[in-house]
Amino acid sequence: MRRLLLKGGRVLDPSRSVDGTYDVAVTGGRIASIRPATGEPPREEGWRVIDCTGLLVIPGLVDIHTHLREPGEEYKETIRTGAEAAAAGGFTTVLCMANTRPVNDNASVTRYIKKRAEEACGVKVLPVGALSVGLKGERLTEMGDLRDAGCVAVSDDGMPVVDGSLMRRALEYSRIFGLPVISHAEDPLLAGDGVMNEGAVSTRLGLKGIPRHAEEIMVARDIALAELTGGRLHIAHVSTRGSVELVRSAKKRGLDVTAEATPHHLALTDEMLLGYDTDCKMNPPLRTVEDRDALREGVKDGTIDTIATDHAPHSSIEKDVEFDDAACGVVGLETALGVVLSLVDDGVLTLDEAIRAMTVNPSRAVGIDAGTLEVGGAADIAIVDLEERWTVDPSLFRSRSRNTPFKGMEMKGRVMKTIVDGEVVYDREGKSS
Repeated sequence: MRRLLLKGGRVLDPSRSVDGTYDVAVTGGRIASIRPATGEPPREEGWRVIDCTGLLVIPGLVDIHTHLREPGEEYKETIRTGAEAAAAGGFTTVLCMANTRPVNDNASVTRYIKKRAEEACGVKVLPVGALSVGLKGERLTEMGDLRDAGCVAVSDDGMPVVDGSLMRRALEYSRIFGLPVISHAEDPLLAGDGVMNEGAVSTRLGLKGIPRHAEEIMVARDIALAELTGGRLHIAHVSTRGSVELVRSAKKRGLDVTAEATPHHLALTDEMLLGYDTDCKMNPPLRTVEDRDALREGVKDGTIDTIATDHAPHSSIEKDVEFDDAACGVVGLETALGVVLSLVDDGVLTLDEAIRAMTVNPSRAVGIDAGTLEVGGAADIAIVDLEERWTVDPSLFRSRSRNTPFKGMEMKGRVMKTIVDGEVVYDREGKSS
């Protein structure tokens, strides 16, 4: 591995309360030193120097909620294309959900995912195993086997766990095996065949709505079960004001509960659906201004620990259909940082709050070693131009899918380089690593 010197950038690492102008030296794939910038070139030969003057140097972003579709739906995304999209977005570690075909509910599928990840661009892809066999919500998977094969969490994401006794047992086992349980909080009977948020906009459009209570009832149940069992609970894609209040209350009581919100729920509302654009159809659906603002406040005060993309690629086969029939989900790996930095630019979040929610906090939520620039740790780094403005063009995505609600929107802040274990895996200027 070559030696890298990142010179003169603004180094921001919320995990260590670092924010200043530093030189970052990388040797052997690990961070060797972080020292005040000298302006002097290295005295020894053999260093690749990257001038970071005017740029932001942060820990590589960590996304604990992606769908990479492989095995089984490679026409939407592969592990390789998903990893390349992640690198372009500044992510160095991503967790991929279990709702593949076949489902990642056994060690052989987990090992396949790990092997395919090793053959990709270098971004660290960590599998999330299924909570129940076949995502059917009937019996638990062998969580110990999944952990030993490389899974770092369990979840039936995409399918709610309706059986409360099954969720209770999963949380009990989470203590034994050290695997957090990621909850897709949705009451399917209340959600019914709704296709968007239930409210004034759904009435105007004549579309069936999903009430916020469909989420909040299950958030409340799972928090109660976490309190009963002492298990590790993470609530995925929180979308309502009531859910934020439930998580806030749980944390005040000292429960081991964390939560995430997506960039699209933080930035957009159900009014985006006024044009019947299926790229704005997702689950949970975009909610009201009041819900969006509650999510923003939740991130700001730490109630919502993590910003996660819920990257859900779909092809035109699933999206270019009538709204009722379209698949739910949007891609997000290549737009997430731009969306979040736009919130910073608008004064919604501070830069420290935003980067914290995309680096160290998600790492802590699922118990992985990532999201920090600690000396001696892995050199997983993103270099960002905070001032660059750009327009989202889905045709340029590295992802195989194009289903984004942000198409044509202007962003501020863009990834210049992404480094994993000391190797440049993405360079926007196209220079060889």
